[in-house]
Amino acid sequence: MQNKIHHLAIIMDGNGRWAKARGLPRIKGHEAGSKTAKNIVKHARQLDISYITLYAFSSENWNRPEKEVQGLFHLLESFIDTQVGQLHENKVRIHIIGDTQRLSSRLQTKIEKTVEMTRDNNNIDLCLALNYGGRDEIIRAIKRMNQDGIPVDKLSEETLNQHLDTSFMPDPDLLIRTGGEKRISNYLLWQIAYTEIYFSDILWPDFDAKALDQAVEWFGTRERRFGLTSEQIHKKD
Repeated sequence: MQNKIHHLAIIMDGNGRWAKARGLPRIKGHEAGSKTAKNIVKHARQLDISYITLYAFSSENWNRPEKEVQGLFHLLESFIDTQVGQLHENKVRIHIIGDTQRLSSRLQTKIEKTVEMTRDNNNIDLCLALNYGGRDEIIRAIKRMNQDGIPVDKLSEETLNQHLDTSFMPDPDLLIRTGGEKRISNYLLWQIAYTEIYFSDILWPDFDAKALDQAVEWFGTRERRFGLTSEQIHKKD
């Protein structure tokens, strides 16, 4: 049986190196990467993928040069101003995960309006991870459980799942990291326990529909075990 991708997660790596190879400022790589993101979301929907989560800005990215950080947020605001209308017309529902309290009040307001505007769309769910870190998310989830008065002896995977930023969607089936690096970078640590991980050498701005098709084809060859042995899986089938 062909594996079905309900939720695709992507670490969009390689923007800076793409720009450097062309003698361009790093922000130009992020601009090119933004266009790639838009095209990949469109193609993901054509592949009948219901959820796509993009690692847009990690909690560690604050350590980058200030000029680059400010450029990234300017690019995000520009994306909201110029692209969200079209995404809304295409029935894309937008979510944000991560600790947005550190973002500027202006950006927070734009994010809130974007999420509200698209909340009833049902074509594909686009989730942007902003000021996001997997460890930080787990800590914040535990704090939420404490605020809800959940005692330690009632703690379970289910209760933690319900308090995570991603409580509204299934765990990723496939995680793609572009750019040739082979690490998780504090991304969706709880959620990817049984996610298939695909590493691509292609720098993110050059990652296109064909590259996504190759990743999806690879995923289709995987025997997803979820802790079971191969014999148990075949017996279950």
